[in-house]
Amino acid sequence: MDTNKVELYIYDLSKGMAAAFSPMLIGKRIQGIWHTSIVVYNREYFFGSKGVESCNPGTTALERPLRVEVIGETQVPYSVFIDYLNGLSETTYAGCTYNLLHHNCNNFSEEIAQFLCGTSIPKYILDLPNEVLNSNLAANLLSLVTQLENSARPIREEQSNNIKEPSPDFDQLNSQIEEARYNSLLLEERRKTLKEKLIRKEKKREKKRKKILESGGELPPELKEDFAMADTDTVNGQSQLPSDEAFALEEEEERREEEAKKKAREPPIVYKDIIDVKVEFDALVALIDGKLNPEEQRATEELQQYMIGDEGSWALSDGFLDFVGRLLNDTQLSVDVRVKTLNVLAMAALKDDVILVLHQDRKDHILMNYAFEIDRLSIQEQEAIALFMANMFENLSSSEWLLYISEWTYNNQQTSNIRVTTKVAVHSLLSDSPILQDRGAAIIHNLACKEKFRNFRIRQRFPKGSLSKVFDDVAVELTMALLQYFNSKPPEEQLYRCMKALAKFVQVSTQEVPQLIQMIGPDPRSFKGVSDRVDSLVDQIALKLR
Repeated sequence: MDTNKVELYIYDLSKGMAAAFSPMLIGKRIQGIWHTSIVVYNREYFFGSKGVESCNPGTTALERPLRVEVIGETQVPYSVFIDYLNGLSETTYAGCTYNLLHHNCNNFSEEIAQFLCGTSIPKYILDLPNEVLNSNLAANLLSLVTQLENSARPIREEQSNNIKEPSPDFDQLNSQIEEARYNSLLLEERRKTLKEKLIRKEKKREKKRKKILESGGELPPELKEDFAMADTDTVNGQSQLPSDEAFALEEEEERREEEAKKKAREPPIVYKDIIDVKVEFDALVALIDGKLNPEEQRATEELQQYMIGDEGSWALSDGFLDFVGRLLNDTQLSVDVRVKTLNVLAMAALKDDVILVLHQDRKDHILMNYAFEIDRLSIQEQEAIALFMANMFENLSSSEWLLYISEWTYNNQQTSNIRVTTKVAVHSLLSDSPILQDRGAAIIHNLACKEKFRNFRIRQRFPKGSLSKVFDDVAVELTMALLQYFNSKPPEEQLYRCMKALAKFVQVSTQEVPQLIQMIGPDPRSFKGVSDRVDSLVDQIALKLR
C-alpha cells in the first residue's frame, strides 16, 4: 500500500513580535502565536472561518512556515482522505463553527494528524495561553486569518477538480435515468389523479340519481343515459362493470402490486404514529392566522384537504411549495411555524402520492435547500427535518428522489439530493440529541438498505468493484460517521441499525470501507455480545475485513 509523508507547517502569526512584546502586553513571555496546517499529498490543509481550505504548500499569505515538523507517514488513500475532509467541512469544521479561542486551526491540525498517523501535534501549540487570545491581539489575529483564507480555496473545490470525476457518459446516463423516472412517475400519478376525479364525479352523480328517484322525481336526460349504462351487465356483448366499481378494482390491483414491491425490499424505519397530524395542522393554522394573503390561505385549505380530508395530491395546486417556502423561510414567522410545517410534511411523506409534491420542487429546491442548512437551525427544526427525511423512505418513489445526483448551486456550493440526504443523516447521528441520533440512525439504515441498481448496462458504467455508484459516493462519508458514533456506546436499537448499515457499506464499497474500519476503528467485533442480531451483523462485517 502506498505511503505518504505527513508534515506540520508551523507559522508565527505575530512574525516574532510575540516574543518581544508579550511581557508588556500580557505579563509573560511567549515564543509565538501559532498557526498550523497539515501538508500531505502535495497540498496544504488548514481551517478558518470559511471552513476547511487547501492550497499549494507554502503559498498562503504567511508564505514559508517558521518551521516544518514531520508528523509521520500515512497509508490512508487520497480519495478516503478527501471524503473525510468533506465530512468534517460539513459538520465539525464547517466555517460557522470556527472560534479563534476554542475551535481553531490548531484543533483541526490535531484531528487530521490523529486521523492520518494516530499522532498528536506538539503540546506547546495546543497549549497556546488563553491570555493571548483574550488580549488586544485577538482582533489582529482575526485579520491575519482572513488574509490566509483569501489565498486558499474550499476543499470541496479540490475534490470536484482532482478526484472522482465522473465521466460525461455517466452524468448523462444518470440524468436520463432521473428524467425517465420523473416522467414515468408523473404520468402514473396523473393517471391516478384522473381516475380519482372520475370516481368521485361518478359517485356524486350516482348520489344525485338516487336522491331524485327516491323523491319520485324525473331523471334529466344526461343522468338517464349514465344510469342505464351503469346498471347494465353487458355492453355490445361484453361483460361491463359499473365505471366506479371497475376503477375501484383496478386501484386495488395496483395497490397490491405496490405492496408486493415494498415487501420485497428491506423494510425502512419510519415514524408513523409519532405525530397527530390533525393536532399539528390545527396548531399551525393558529400560528399563521391573520398572516397569510388570499393565495396562501387557499394553500392552507389545500393542505387540509390533502392531510385531514385524505384527498389525493391533486388537491394541491402547482404553487403549493411556494407557500411551504414562505412558511419555512419567512424570518418574521416563529420557529414553531417551521417545526409544525415540517411535522405535517413528515406525515405527508408517508402518502403514496407524495412524489408529485416533491417533483414540484425540481426547480427551486425549497425543501432540500432548507434541509441543507440543518446545522444552522434550532434543535426542534433539526428534529423535524430528520423526521421528514426518515419518513420519505416509506415509498419507493420518494426514497429514489432522495438519492437523485443531479446538482444545483446553493450558497455558492454545488449540492444534490443525495448530498443533502447524507448531510442530514451524518449531522443527526453525530448530534448530542438522543432524538436526532435515533432519527439519524434510521436515515442511514434506510439509505444503506435502499435497493441497488440491477441493470447490467447501467452497472457497466460504475467504477470497478462498485455495486452502486450512488452508494459508493457516500458510503465512505457515512462509514466515518458510523465509526465515530460507535465510540459513544449507542443503545442496542441504534447500534443494530448502524451495524446493519455498515454491513451493507462493506458490500457496496468493497475496498475503501473495509480499509477505513481497519485503520480508524473501533473494531466491530468489540460489540460482540450486545445481542444476537448485532452479533450476526458483526460476523458479516468481519468476513469482509479479512
